[in-house]
Amino acid sequence: MDNKNVYDLKSVKLPYLAGGMLRFFALLVEGPLRGLLTPGLFESAGVNWLRKQHFAENPTHHPIHFTGEMQKEASAVAENEWPRKASSIKGFQFAGIFDYSNAYRNGSSTPEEVAKKVLDSIEASDAGDTPLKAFIAVDRDDVMRQARESAERIKAGRPLGIFDGVPVAIKDEIDMTPYPTTVGTTFLGKTPAKEDATVVARLRSAGALLIGKANMHEIGINVTGLNPHHGTTRNPYNANHFTGGSSSGPATAVAAGLVPVAIGADGGGSIRIPASFCGLVGLKATFGRISEHGAYPLDWSIAHIGPLASSATDAALTYALIAGPDPKDPTSLHQPLPALKGWDDLNLKGLKLGVYRDWFRHADAEVVAACEAMLGEYEKRGCEIVEIVIPNLEANRVAHSVTITSEMAQAMQATYGEHHREHGLDVRVILALARLFTATDYVTAQRIRTRMIRHFKNAFQHADVILTPTAGITAPEIRKGALPDGESDLTTTIEIMRFTTVANMTGLPAISFPVGYTQKGLPIGLQVIGRAWDEATLLRMALAAEQVVERKAPQVYYTMLTAS
Repeated sequence: MDNKNVYDLKSVKLPYLAGGMLRFFALLVEGPLRGLLTPGLFESAGVNWLRKQHFAENPTHHPIHFTGEMQKEASAVAENEWPRKASSIKGFQFAGIFDYSNAYRNGSSTPEEVAKKVLDSIEASDAGDTPLKAFIAVDRDDVMRQARESAERIKAGRPLGIFDGVPVAIKDEIDMTPYPTTVGTTFLGKTPAKEDATVVARLRSAGALLIGKANMHEIGINVTGLNPHHGTTRNPYNANHFTGGSSSGPATAVAAGLVPVAIGADGGGSIRIPASFCGLVGLKATFGRISEHGAYPLDWSIAHIGPLASSATDAALTYALIAGPDPKDPTSLHQPLPALKGWDDLNLKGLKLGVYRDWFRHADAEVVAACEAMLGEYEKRGCEIVEIVIPNLEANRVAHSVTITSEMAQAMQATYGEHHREHGLDVRVILALARLFTATDYVTAQRIRTRMIRHFKNAFQHADVILTPTAGITAPEIRKGALPDGESDLTTTIEIMRFTTVANMTGLPAISFPVGYTQKGLPIGLQVIGRAWDEATLLRMALAAEQVVERKAPQVYYTMLTAS
């Protein structure tokens, strides 16, 4: 299993299903004949192969990297380490957190004016033949109340900080009053959340204008953003293409200019993939770095909450506010205190960038070209490219699939009998198959997790960070037959997720940021994976890329601020 000279990930061709065929297939895998289908499906998915392998490692059930003294009190990044100025971005200028803060303080706009524009723009974005569907729920009265209170604080000279009045969207698997948490379904979240999740509470305490609950791929189980219940999110760079998921609504909201930052969640790339597809910065911090208290428990051993933003600076600001220990989430207490010192140092001389060439180049040609061009730019800044090898990537792929779908099946267990046919068709298929995994499959996956953590520790003896494309392809087109009921396209899913899942299994921090565009104008993202707790270096890499990558305007973009 540990042949270090073999790159074992492969592209696969699996049947595409939509419409009546997908509905029929869902009924089959849920019914008594599923035993006839399962062997062939598990063979294609690599599960049968996995069952024949042997991994001697003890299982790792939570990838916790800190073994020092436990934290006892809530904490965030010290404010003296927060960014002090906006990013200097080439090309199209997205409105960022500093733009909103400055507009409020110089009187060119107010939180109330912005709130009304955001609300009106959301309504406009959902009109027409290609609605963006960025939000599941928006309470207009609540938004305007927050805006009035923010305006009053700013007028009185007592703002709560740079976030006061800045619009922020929250993915609908994270609790936020006065909304229910539907997790993208029709049957969960029938009553409002009783309290804010910790991440939301930290944003609210800083005065953020919490716009509403952003759309998502149902229960976060896939990576396109197709949702038959609340509408499929569309990509602001081309509304005929997917946004990526499962944090689809947060990405759409930021890329379309509705908000400068949004909070997503990532169990297998669900922050980084939509960030890549929509030309944004998306950060998945180290496992346990950001509190999961108040997030729906979908995939607890690989789950992360984090920001999507239009710039490295806005991602850093948001991370600074929401990261850090939280007594309400015991897992978060294992971390060293978060810091951002040196995150904006653009002198990268001597930084060693690990690249596994076979893996790095296993992507669409335009994706590889843009990512390799960025490697060249880093070399110009004094970085050293170090050739590395990461064994067992195929084992990791299958182990992640077993882990995330098993945990999601367990999370849905209480409602499965009564509500499983209320899920979208693709969700029904995946949950039905996940229920056929065994305890042995799950434990084997956690043994593989242990091995992958070791492989990455070995790689980090030679490199400071590890670089890959974020996804093997750019945002796929929304096929005609996919709407409204959904599709099953595992061939595309595997291409999309090729590079992201290792960071979830190992718990290591990872970031995606834009490094170019295809000839058709679709964004391309580069992923950087770092050592545990070294989010500052990842943000530094994103900031450096902004100095050379010229950003392009989305086809759909709403302006919230009036030029002063």
